[in-house]
Amino acid sequence: MAPLTPAEASNAIEASLQPLPPEHVPLAAAAGRVLREDLYAERDQPPFDRVAMDGIAVRSAAVEQGYRSFRITGVVAAGARPSALTDAQTCLEAMTGAVLPPGADAIVPVEAITVANNTATLPADISVTPWMNVHRRGLDATSGSLTLARGTRLRGPELAAAASTGCATVAVTREPRIAVISTGDELVPPGEPLEDWQIRRSNAYGIIASLRTHGYGELTDDHVRDDPAVIARALETHLAANDVLILSGGVSAGRFDHVPGVLAALGVRKVFHKVAQRPGKPFWFGVGPTGQAVFALPGNPVSTLVCLVRYALPALARLGAATPGPPATVTLDTAQAAARHGLTSFLPVKPVIGHPNRVRIHATQGSGDFTALIGTLGFVELAPGHSYDVGALVPVYTWG
Repeated sequence: MAPLTPAEASNAIEASLQPLPPEHVPLAAAAGRVLREDLYAERDQPPFDRVAMDGIAVRSAAVEQGYRSFRITGVVAAGARPSALTDAQTCLEAMTGAVLPPGADAIVPVEAITVANNTATLPADISVTPWMNVHRRGLDATSGSLTLARGTRLRGPELAAAASTGCATVAVTREPRIAVISTGDELVPPGEPLEDWQIRRSNAYGIIASLRTHGYGELTDDHVRDDPAVIARALETHLAANDVLILSGGVSAGRFDHVPGVLAALGVRKVFHKVAQRPGKPFWFGVGPTGQAVFALPGNPVSTLVCLVRYALPALARLGAATPGPPATVTLDTAQAAARHGLTSFLPVKPVIGHPNRVRIHATQGSGDFTALIGTLGFVELAPGHSYDVGALVPVYTWG
């Protein structure tokens, strides 16, 4: 069977996943989560005619009639019950956020007046119109209207809007429990002595950092030897405790690539194995007995991070009940000839200084050259058999 294209692999992953269940959390704990209910306006927003600038509250008709001096009869502060303006020749000092005093219909900014002997005087050339510097009641939203739709990711602006609806708790998608597992006898953690034939265990650090950067905090880290029985025990434990497994290494066709066989023995259904791409062709994806998403990424560091960003992170968003948008696009600052290997190419890029949407391809020495990724923005996706001129618009996937 021919390997899937990247688009086919993404579609297959999406079709295999169901959102995680919702839970109710305090509003203060909902940052970064995906809303699982519609939220409606508690009342009009603003809930009253709101003073939009510090100044004096007056009747615009009085100014139009020629009045330029107004006796100050009081102060209206934000959060205070307003006094009424009962006389066309008087005014009230009004602070930003306060209720517009009944009887007034305009705010003259404090910068435009002079005050002496408890009297505010306007310059002769000022024009005062009805509702000047007033944020009218219900202009932003009316009571009962939809404020936030389910599926919205709750960032700062959305949480502020959620608070305005009066909800102390909200229904959001439960955070996924994710196990990050690397396999390989050659891997040695930083800080421990290693032999000349061993390498540092680095992929897990890159995966976990990327997951934390994207807001995922319930993470388990594990390293297992290249022994089928050891791998099986570890994966059985992680399948029972987690919603997502992200493995690194052991998925190609070598003698010690035990992961696909072990996963099959544990009842994990293979959705696909291999994608027509470079790097990362041996990428494996499957679904566990109770719906766990299992991403078995190739062990070469560049392949690992590319597959994580291109496939696993969008899938985690779908598990959270979010709908990822299409990838961003950037303009190539360098030409790129058609690849000879007939696979979709994922090539690291660096931003062009002074041109935020232009990138320059930054070549690596292969899928093991993770140091070449330092300082890169992410990678572009180039279709097989296509040449790209300078100025071509291409999809980009960013590390963070």
